[in-house]
Amino acid sequence: MYKINSLLLLTAYCLLITVLFSCGKKTESGDFMPKPKGYNRIELPAVKYQHMTESHPFSFDYSTQAILKPDTVRWAEPHWMYVYYPAYKAMIQLTYKPLGGDKNMLAKLIDDAHKLAAKHGQKASSIQDLILKTPSGKSAMLMELEGEVPTYLQFYTTDSTKHYLRGALYFNTAMKSDSLAPVIDYLKKDVIKLLNTLEWKK
Repeated sequence: MYKINSLLLLTAYCLLITVLFSCGKKTESGDFMPKPKGYNRIELPAVKYQHMTESHPFSFDYSTQAILKPDTVRWAEPHWMYVYYPAYKAMIQLTYKPLGGDKNMLAKLIDDAHKLAAKHGQKASSIQDLILKTPSGKSAMLMELEGEVPTYLQFYTTDSTKHYLRGALYFNTAMKSDSLAPVIDYLKKDVIKLLNTLEWKK
């Protein structure tokens, strides 16, 4: 009985050593390091854009991978919408406000946009504010958040008198931000394309 138990113990020990060595990789110093955690490979197609044809006070180019959907929450206002990406369970939420020349309203909307970014920033490892100048001379504020946050990009743009548009990129998935990084970068280009092609209607 003692010999059998010793043999079983030796076999288990050898198996454990084999598993430990097979799960790592050898460094230049000869030490073994654990393999990094793997993530699902995300295939990102070539980018193609189309111009928005729906009737709103604004228009822009958006990806052929996306679908425009109205925002249907109870408090949604006219012209609120989603640029929805079914393949990535992601959306750019757009909220539009007519200004009617009200400078106080504009100041409050801009302040609210920064407060919303700061609220998400409580979980962010960093927030970067970038001012984007579009080819047509428009200005937009782009806020990038890093870390495990509900939204990775927020932005707003305005003509200062008639129109104000705010957007935020959300993912409806439990994947971590480091595994989503390629998709975030991919969709960031779509956000910049949206802003660069944005046109206000009279």
